[in-house]
Amino acid sequence: MPTYDILIIGSGPGGYVTAIRSAQLGFKTGIIEREHLGGICLNWGCIPTKALLRSAEIFGYARHMKDYGLTLEGTIGHDMGAIVKRSRNVSGQLNQGVGFLMRKNKVDVIWGEAQIAKPGEVVVKASTKSVQGPPIAAPKGALGPGTYGAKHIIIATGARPRALPGIEPDKKLVWTYFEAMVLDRLPKSLLVIGSGAIGIEFASFFRTLGSEVTVVEILPQILPAEDAEIAAHARKRFEKAGIKILTGAKVASIEKGADSVVATIDDGKGGTQKITVERVISAVGVTGNIENLGLEKLGVKTERGTIVTDGVGRTNVAGLCAIGDVAGPPMLAHKAEHEGVVCVEAIKGLAAHPIDKRKSPGCTYCQPQIASVGLTEAKAKEAGM
Repeated sequence: MPTYDILIIGSGPGGYVTAIRSAQLGFKTGIIEREHLGGICLNWGCIPTKALLRSAEIFGYARHMKDYGLTLEGTIGHDMGAIVKRSRNVSGQLNQGVGFLMRKNKVDVIWGEAQIAKPGEVVVKASTKSVQGPPIAAPKGALGPGTYGAKHIIIATGARPRALPGIEPDKKLVWTYFEAMVLDRLPKSLLVIGSGAIGIEFASFFRTLGSEVTVVEILPQILPAEDAEIAAHARKRFEKAGIKILTGAKVASIEKGADSVVATIDDGKGGTQKITVERVISAVGVTGNIENLGLEKLGVKTERGTIVTDGVGRTNVAGLCAIGDVAGPPMLAHKAEHEGVVCVEAIKGLAAHPIDKRKSPGCTYCQPQIASVGLTEAKAKEAGM
């Protein structure tokens, strides 16, 4: 059976950056992918959403050209099909770029679904599905199903949207970020459940283009990971833009019609209200892709849907590491990349500095954009600083 020094499961930002650094350090390296080179981030997450948001940003500026001393004859409009096509093209180009980087660094791409049979051995089967439904064809030159050996296995399988009981996505009326990125028309009204980065970015995108948007957040403030003062300022800006925001509230239930949804919202104070919208976006967080990898049989320690690791990515099982979203929050692409580099450098025996995840910078690409790094004031006080 083909054997590698390092075999990586998952080709998102964490996986492919890990593969490149591994190859640079002289390791014989393979990377297993079942769907898209570049993973969710390049194909269905960070990158295509930023392309959509850029289109909305320019549209927003164009509507206020007079504020900049500019004039334009006629009216400003948008073509949703063209906006989506541009976003998909951006992702497609970067997907091809990852393939080029794998070839350039002599990393073997193995196409299929991976399961760890035992320490040092991975069985790869043909992919049976993708986000879009049918399986994606393997890129040219990729290896196929079979059994592969490795001295070290690094799990970088990422995460997927978390579903609320009773409000599960159905691809038609209740969306995750997948469906929200390939819509064929702009919904007149939209309910966004959750006000983290994903929820707020989509709320900003759809409102800028003209949808009536309501955001429901169960916690006392929107953008729960941000400082309360920043979140309060952002809320004022969003509400001024026409976004309706309900905090300390939750969606108790939904009733689906032919082309609309009636949501019953519990305001957290004993009252309820019903709103009717064309579409719902569920943005209540993500959970790690830990299923069907064989982790239970190996005795790999997991916690709250993610794999438990030390500061350099090692699990409790020798020769098995995990990085990125599957290894827990913060679930950010650049954090995954850095974890991967630290992990392979530790395997190489280089001086690897354990990651302090509290120092990971983050940004929400709404209007206005919001960025932060380190602890919020409240968290610092809780820590006695």
